[in-house]
Amino acid sequence: MRRGVVVLGGSLLVVLLMGACSSVGRYNGFVMSNEQIDGAWAQVENVLQRRSDLIPNLVATVQGFARQEREVFSQIADARGRLAGAVTPTEAANANAGLTSALGRLLAISENYPELRSNQNFIRLQDELAGTENRIAVERQRYNEAVRTYRTDIRRFPSNLVAGMFGFGDRDYFEADEAAAAVPEVQF
Repeated sequence: MRRGVVVLGGSLLVVLLMGACSSVGRYNGFVMSNEQIDGAWAQVENVLQRRSDLIPNLVATVQGFARQEREVFSQIADARGRLAGAVTPTEAANANAGLTSALGRLLAISENYPELRSNQNFIRLQDELAGTENRIAVERQRYNEAVRTYRTDIRRFPSNLVAGMFGFGDRDYFEADEAAAAVPEVQF
């Protein structure tokens, strides 16, 4: 009888230790996923900042040719300010959409100035901006991939129990603005 209690107690202890080790492993996995998301977000901010740093040069180049387009220049400055002040991915996505829209208007203005389109500074800045836009898309994809993995992990059983116990909550995707779904109008 005594031997049965010892075996049962030993088995229970082994099961508890295995459960604790499993919980610690899941907790560490959530910490790692959170850090991956934060790192991916930092890289999104990095490329958004790169684009934001290029914009004043582009604006200055266009201003030299198109002095009467003040409204677009102020919209770009306002959107850059909102992007710089964004704290969450949702705020950044909204500010980014405004900046993308204002940049589209700026580039449309350039179509009215043939001498601007042939200016080497403008061409170089346009190429830099296009490359940066591609980088932004890649980094947003990486960020969203990290968020997807994390969100899947915290919702699966039994990981959801550990996530809830230690306060690992949901994270937001970087989503495009609804206006981004509209097909741009191109005029030749």
